[in-house]
Parts: sequence; C-alpha cells; structure tokens
Amino acid sequence: MKVTLRKRKKGDKISLYLDYYRNGQRKYEYLKLYLHPEPEKGKLTTKQKEENKQTLALAESIRSKRHLEVQNGIYGFQDQSRLKGSFLRYVELLAEKRKSSKGNYDNWDSMHKHLKKFAKRDVTFAEIDKRWLEDFKDYLKNEAKTSAEKNLSQNTCYSYFNKVRAALKQALKDGIISKNPAEQVSTFKQGEPEREFLTLEELQAAAKAECDIPILKRAFLFSALTGLRWSDVQKLLWSEIQHSDEMGWYIRFRQQKTKGVETLPISDQARDLLGDEGLAEERVFKGLKYSSWHNMRLQQWMMRAGISKTITFHCARHTYATLQLTLGTDIYTVSKLLGHRELKTTQIYAKIIDEKKKEAANKIHLDL
Repeated sequence: MKVTLRKRKKGDKISLYLDYYRNGQRKYEYLKLYLHPEPEKGKLTTKQKEENKQTLALAESIRSKRHLEVQNGIYGFQDQSRLKGSFLRYVELLAEKRKSSKGNYDNWDSMHKHLKKFAKRDVTFAEIDKRWLEDFKDYLKNEAKTSAEKNLSQNTCYSYFNKVRAALKQALKDGIISKNPAEQVSTFKQGEPEREFLTLEELQAAAKAECDIPILKRAFLFSALTGLRWSDVQKLLWSEIQHSDEMGWYIRFRQQKTKGVETLPISDQARDLLGDEGLAEERVFKGLKYSSWHNMRLQQWMMRAGISKTITFHCARHTYATLQLTLGTDIYTVSKLLGHRELKTTQIYAKIIDEKKKEAANKIHLDL
C-alpha cells in the first residue's frame, strides 16, 4: 500500500496533499502546506526556494509517517497478532522516515544492516527480549565490522544500540508491544570523540603553504576563522555576507545541520579571504567540492606546512573552537558562535584545552 505526496494549484500557491487507499477506499489528506510556484517571468528568490525545500521536507516526513501507519496495518502490528509482526521490517520503515536527513538516514540504514547480519533471519516482536538485546550488544562490541573490516568504535556501538532502543520505544507508543524490553538493558557508554585541531602556529604555517586546490585552502582557512561547518561553507551565498557600521562584517544564514537561523560576526581577514563580491544568488565558494580525493589533497597541503596530524575539513571548525577558548573567549560566547544548542556540546573543547594544559605543566621537570 503506497502513500503518495501530490501537488495541486490553489490560488497563487501550490497545495500539498496525500492520497492513499484505506479500508478499500481512496483517501485524501490535505496537509495545509503550500509551495511557492515558479513565476511566469523570472525565478524564485533564494528565500522562496529555501521555504519550498523545508516545506517539502516536512510534507515528506508526514507522508513517511502515514506510509508507516498503513504498513503497520498490513504487517499486523496493530491487530491482536501484532507481536508476530516483523521487527526488522519495522526498523526499516523507521529508517525510511528519515530519508529527508541523509546523515541520520545513513546511520539508521547502517544499523539496520548490522541488525540483519546479527539476526540472520526475520525476527518478530515476540522474540525481542532482554537476552536478545544483550546478545546484540555483544555482537556490536565483538563481531560487527566496518567496511574496512575494523571493529566498530565505542561511539558507533553507542549510536547503533540506541537506535534499536528508539525503535522499541516507538513500538511501545504505536501499541505494538505492551512493555519495552530495552528498559532492562543498559546501553553502551558514550566515548569522548577525538577532535583534532591545529594550533595557531600550525594554522599560520598552513596559510603560508601551497595547496593544489586553492579554493579548498581558502574554504578551510575561512572555516578556521569563522567556525562554519563544511555544509554551511559549501552552500554560502553572497547575499548572506552582510555589513553594517555597528557590527562590521557578519553572515546571516540558516545552519544546514540544525536549521537554526544564525547571525555570525566574522573578522575583516575572514572577509578578505572571500575576494571580490559576486552576484547575490551565487555561491561564495563556487565549484567547491569535497571527497576522499580532496581530503588527500588537503592532507598533502598540511604535510607541506610541516603538520603530521590527520586533518579533515571539519578540523577547521575544531581549530576555531579551541583557539577561541585558548585565547580567552568565554565558553558561553564560543557556544553561541558555533551555533550549539547546548553548552555541554561546547564543553568538549574545554576538556581538550584542560588536557593540553596538563601536558604543558608536565613538560617542566627538574632532576632533584
């Protein structure tokens, strides 16, 4: 049974609705969500395009939910034999609901693949108990492998097992199970993520060294001077680079990851890195790409600067955070500059600096 998202012209906007069969009858559900239509002359503005994108993502999320509800009925999740329903299929449907967020979907999809490898056959809800979950934990810790045939990291185990817990929690809400067996099983402890960064001296050396891809170098340095993520650097438009007498240069943008609207002050040097201003709707780093090949070139650039650390593009954001804290900016301000929703996310960088202080303190040793 398929739930389809459809569009219908309504006045000067496009209305979004769902159509599907239920109980042998065709049903329509108008979502009260609307798109801006393409104008007869000209093009949609950047703001209108962004609004359309967000509206479609929301509509798709609702469609996925309705699809899951219909599938639940088909697979018997909501009738008296619901415990005979396929847990693996249920997890797969939950993963499909997250397709609008690639990173989140990829994580759910990877977890689902490991779930199938562990189970080796279809598994019903009735079979999911404390022992089964403990065995799955053991599989993640000792047997599961990455595509490079390496053991899963502590944080990956934590992430995958928590997604299974989330699936069972949702099944409880959906009335598929009457008791959540995951409540009897402890999860993995979350490990501290490794956040490599450059010191100020290393960043200055990188700025002076030659990179085979100049636009990649400019983008990395810009990220190190502003704290912008790769996703936000890559989509940055000239219209988002703004100036005022009170604030100087700043960026007014919507974070790709959190969808929050941010106003980020930037230095004159960061603005100078961008060069001559382009058209408002053009990307600032036009043609910027990133892949394993680009990361290899980035690493080669670091090596030319005398830096032996394993550096990726995201290390530029880590560099910005650690340098701000090292140079005396208070953690609350750094948290706001990074666009973090919670202060505890920023505290990870403070811990890194504390470790560096310990290392520095232990470097002075007297032979007494």
